[in-house]
Amino acid sequence: RDLHSFPTRRSSDLLVYSRGTDLYIHTRGHAATVFDAYTLTPAESTVSNFYANVYKTINLANGVISYAGEDSQLGQEARFLRGYGYYLLTQHFGGVPYLTTYINSADNDYPRTPVNEIYTALIEDLTNLYNNSSLEAQNHSGRASKQAVAALLAKVYLAAGWDLDTTLGDAAQGTYNVGSTSNFTQAAAWAEKAINGISLTMSFADKWSPYNEGNAEEIFSVQYERNGYPGDESNGGHSMQNGFGGYYGNYQASGIKNVSSDDQQSQKSMYLFEKGDNRYEATYMMYMFAATKDDAGHANWGDEGYYAYYNTTKQDKLPYTRIYFPYYYTEADVNAFIEKNQNKLIADAQYANDNVIISLLTLPNVTKWTLAKGTTKFIKSTVDITTYNNQVDNGACVKKFDDPNTTYTDTNNDYRDIVLFHVSDMYLIAAEAYLMAGQTAQAIEKINAVRGRAGLPALASFSDYQPEYATSSNFTIKDIDLVLDERARELYAEGHRWMDLKRTKQLVRYNVEFSDYITTASQMTNNAGEYKWLRPIPTNEISANKGISDEDQNPGY
Repeated sequence: RDLHSFPTRRSSDLLVYSRGTDLYIHTRGHAATVFDAYTLTPAESTVSNFYANVYKTINLANGVISYAGEDSQLGQEARFLRGYGYYLLTQHFGGVPYLTTYINSADNDYPRTPVNEIYTALIEDLTNLYNNSSLEAQNHSGRASKQAVAALLAKVYLAAGWDLDTTLGDAAQGTYNVGSTSNFTQAAAWAEKAINGISLTMSFADKWSPYNEGNAEEIFSVQYERNGYPGDESNGGHSMQNGFGGYYGNYQASGIKNVSSDDQQSQKSMYLFEKGDNRYEATYMMYMFAATKDDAGHANWGDEGYYAYYNTTKQDKLPYTRIYFPYYYTEADVNAFIEKNQNKLIADAQYANDNVIISLLTLPNVTKWTLAKGTTKFIKSTVDITTYNNQVDNGACVKKFDDPNTTYTDTNNDYRDIVLFHVSDMYLIAAEAYLMAGQTAQAIEKINAVRGRAGLPALASFSDYQPEYATSSNFTIKDIDLVLDERARELYAEGHRWMDLKRTKQLVRYNVEFSDYITTASQMTNNAGEYKWLRPIPTNEISANKGISDEDQNPGY
């Protein structure tokens, strides 16, 4: 858990994990990245760094196994980390060199291992680890456990089922044929082992509360601790809380956390959560508090401003500065809120953000209420979504990763644990596996358990599902869309989306339908018409490894 190269979901990895999907856009003039536009090349440094960091983790794990022994406590934990590293590599690159010995020499001849052989080796090693290790049944402090091993096996079996036992039909339509259900059946069984009878009784808000880390739903996380950090605390954490949102002005002057205008809600995401889904308010910061200014003109931090949401019991005394209502609120709802909260809607020079803006996030136009300074009068206006997205204060930000103890800094001051595996993820892994195995009753049962915790009514069948977001006449809702939409709601911003769409063969279909940057399937191919289902093997890895040549490059590159 202390390996510095561990492949987490830090903001530097967001391009690899989240870009090029249906859920996120860039605002305020931020252009599409090569990941969004599918113009990625083997020379891209982000992919190269990701590839190298995962292998660094694998090699360090192999070193622990070599020196401590594979059946020692440390060796068993290292085998889990190695397995997770190879799971990530197969999902992004397909077949890669599969190495289980520690490299501490200049040897550089490592051919690619076919992905089916990697799956077989992973399943054998992880099954042995589950059945024969001395790992704890569960652990919530960042150490590998049998529950974590079961969760990883569920993901590996599910990926193997899609990669080995289904064949692609029409990429643009996301069609496929299932040849065998054995891997899917195993995926469901291992997901059930990871769930281990745990019911989703904890509220979604409590699950993601910064004061409830290490809770019963957590299976495995990368741990961060502010207290006792030996270096400069201001840059010793990560920056997950600084992604997934708009821009709210200079954080020192505004008292609102620094967010980058990247990975903001896409138009689909704006309408992804239906009315009554309590995950919306637990995922996004709907209400931002104002902060007073110090003598230097900086906003007071901590128990005022953005983080007052977590740090004070006197929220009823604090004025609001930004409010973001989702599409299912009406103008009457907003007017009623204004009438009820007049004493908390104050545009005064003593506050760092001396104006109040309320946004009703609808399409194609956003309705805004702006409080005139020095008055109690709100001025209502409408602005088209494109213009709105190019303004400051352009939408709600994700709060899942907020650290209430953040000090004045723009990045790397987030010491929240990064949760990689958790129980509701396993419910949805099980649902997907059951669906692919033809066991639709079990699949809908797992989906309804997730929806029930969110406050939504149960679905009698997959065909009952009708999303709120708009689709074209070319896009027909399928059974797999319900699974993917529930994963989008439950796991929003957690770094699963690209792997989910790639795994289920919906990557092209979803980008063509929902992406702001892709309009035709051909944009996701090379000149030879090969689809870019995988990331490219980095150029510098090919040149440094005698066992791989340009002929081994993935299709599309």
